[in-house]
Amino acid sequence: MDIKELLIECFGTLTVNKMRTGLAVLGIVIGIGSVIALISLGQGSQKMIENQIQALGSNLLTVSPGGQQSGAVRGAQGGGTTLTLDDAKAIQTSSTITTVKSVSPEFSRRAQVVAGKNNTNTQLIGVYPAYAEIKKLTLSSGSFISVRDVETMNKVAVIGPQVATDLFGEGISPIGKMIRTSGQSLKVIGVTNSKGGSGFMNQDDMIFVPLSTAQKQLFGVSHVSSISIEAKSQDAMTEAQNQVGYLLLARHKFNDPTQADFSIMSQNDIMNTASQVTGTFTTLLGGIAAISLLVGGIGIMNIMLVTVTERTREIGLRKALGAKQKTIILQFLFEAIILTILGGIIGMFLGIGISLVLSNMMSIPFTISPSAIALAMGVSSVIGVLFGWYPAQKAAKLQPIEALRYE
Repeated sequence: MDIKELLIECFGTLTVNKMRTGLAVLGIVIGIGSVIALISLGQGSQKMIENQIQALGSNLLTVSPGGQQSGAVRGAQGGGTTLTLDDAKAIQTSSTITTVKSVSPEFSRRAQVVAGKNNTNTQLIGVYPAYAEIKKLTLSSGSFISVRDVETMNKVAVIGPQVATDLFGEGISPIGKMIRTSGQSLKVIGVTNSKGGSGFMNQDDMIFVPLSTAQKQLFGVSHVSSISIEAKSQDAMTEAQNQVGYLLLARHKFNDPTQADFSIMSQNDIMNTASQVTGTFTTLLGGIAAISLLVGGIGIMNIMLVTVTERTREIGLRKALGAKQKTIILQFLFEAIILTILGGIIGMFLGIGISLVLSNMMSIPFTISPSAIALAMGVSSVIGVLFGWYPAQKAAKLQPIEALRYE
């Protein structure tokens, strides 16, 4: 019996009991579909986080109070008031720093903001005009904070689109309207374009005011929360990180970098950390989903063992008529492989469909990894061979006389 005849015989046998065949295929369909869908969602989430980090600005370095590992400079645990406006000015004007393009000191704090009968709790950030360039912030209407606003401590604000909706409603221009926070009234002079995000990374849910206004009139502080720095190029980021670090070490009078009261985090550091976390999460999800593949394979083996038992007399008759052991093995093995490949194909389309629907519902990028599909299909085929081999061997080893006597 050649391969073509074997395949025709396998398909004919599988279609005799459609219910049993369908149940055997279902386990593989669920396994393949869940693996592809979960890996796709994990990779989509990773892509979304990377896009949000990229939206924070390009070639970005962030200096923060306290200590973390950061390039050549590592800080120890310190207070949150160790950075000052003078530190930012020194970075901008120092002759030893040749890799920095722009510097923006910032003071950030959550605050309750009121407009008429509406209120919201949002992130209020005191900034310099350079903030818009560094963070790639654009406006849908109005203007951003100016140098004059900072110098004169003007009570003006630029708000994100989410804040505009929360305080003034859909479709209503907030330009020229007043908002109140920390006992002060601020005039809205601009609205930023939507950049998306969620939680603390939601750049649509922020209010920007002149740094001097935030420090002196709203919160009564003299320090800054962080200093955002734009390096001149991607290649210059590591050198900029080190130059800024050593300048601040000298200004804060630390000889030992491990004792520094500040830390410098690059955009690449944040990206790598986020990628590692989401990558581990995606692998975990894929591993959990892969368990259902194992269950599906066991289900196919059970179905094939039942089939061997039901077809014992048929197997005995074939062997009595001269069928070789190899032919019997191939027939049962092909049946198992057909079940897994069929389940794999259906599961692949099901997984892609589920990931597309869930991506749209969760507002994350739709991502399908060819390697994930290839891996899932490959594993499916291997499962067909592994779990089909034992029933095939059992059928082939039946003695013709005993098989023909089987009731």
